[in-house]
Formats: sequence, C-alpha cells, structure tokens
Amino acid sequence: MKSLQLLTLVLLIVGGLNWGLWGLFEFDLVAAIFGGSTTLLSKVVYILVGASALVQLVGLFSAKSSSAASPAMG
Repeated sequence: MKSLQLLTLVLLIVGGLNWGLWGLFEFDLVAAIFGGSTTLLSKVVYILVGASALVQLVGLFSAKSSSAASPAMG
C-alpha cells in the first residue's frame, strides 16, 4: 500500500507541475512530451493523475477517521 501512495504522490506532483507551467506560460509539459494533449499517452497520464488524486483523497479521509477514532496517548 505504501508503494501505491508513493506512486500516486509522484503523479500528483507531475500534475501539479504541469498545471503550474500551464498557468504561468500556457505550456503543457505532458502534451509536449507525448505529442499533443489528445494523444493516447497524454490521456493516460491525465487519467492516472486524476485517479491518483482520488487515491490520495481516500487515503486522507481514512487517515483522518482512524486518527479521530483512536484515543490520544499521553
């Protein structure tokens, strides 16, 4: 499970950098690398970044709910 979290984190960083480049320079790095924003490889990367956000979101909420249910040590 930890490797999935790491992989999704890396994909989210790629996505965040891509959006930053788009916002600053209107440059889509993924599209530049894979030959356009409508190519199959670009679409796969975009889908994986979106799926990574969902995985991280689920992990965030499950971590919050498990920490709220456990009593504080001290």
